[in-house]
Amino acid sequence: MEDEDSSSAEAESLVERTLGTLASLNPLRVPAGSPEPEPDRPSDVPASEPPAPVTIDDLYRTHRMGMVRLAILLVDDQASAEDVVQEAFAGLFRNWGGLRDTQAAIGYLRTAVVNGSRSMLRRRRTARAYVPPHAGTARSAESLAILSTEHQAVVSALADLAPRQREVLVLRYYGGLSEAEIAEATGLSKGTVKSTASRAVAKLGDLVRDRS
Repeated sequence: MEDEDSSSAEAESLVERTLGTLASLNPLRVPAGSPEPEPDRPSDVPASEPPAPVTIDDLYRTHRMGMVRLAILLVDDQASAEDVVQEAFAGLFRNWGGLRDTQAAIGYLRTAVVNGSRSMLRRRRTARAYVPPHAGTARSAESLAILSTEHQAVVSALADLAPRQREVLVLRYYGGLSEAEIAEATGLSKGTVKSTASRAVAKLGDLVRDRS
């Protein structure tokens, strides 16, 4: 019994360390309270002039890869992730006039990626013909190259969580979102986000322990 408790504690410790490491995969992750990076300023524009309004092209250039990596962690397939993100940006273009600012646009993209990933997974289950991608190509090498073998095992185990649990953990640890932001992106209540995250970490620990 003592050995089992020790094994569970070690597995959950590994999970916590790995989930923290997910933040390093996100090139757009900035510390809480830091100002949002401004788009590159042309060299011929004086520094005293206010920056030009952010465009869809600016968001595509600066946020596309981060959104693709987010989708990869949700659907476990880079080609599908790219399709999800492309559709999210197409939706952003269609709704651009109704968005109040840059943060609202980024929030729209996150929600669209989560919903698009859910739809992708539903289509796979319905078709029943989906063959999981080979482990070597399921996620881009760039995304996981910096992780240790143990950490890669934890990230791979994300695929075995319930979709809602995976969404919450990915948005929390990779996206660095608050409970309120996760609730907005997923359509869940803040209380459900909190309880789902707790259960998901415990479940991930069980999966890692069982595979070790």
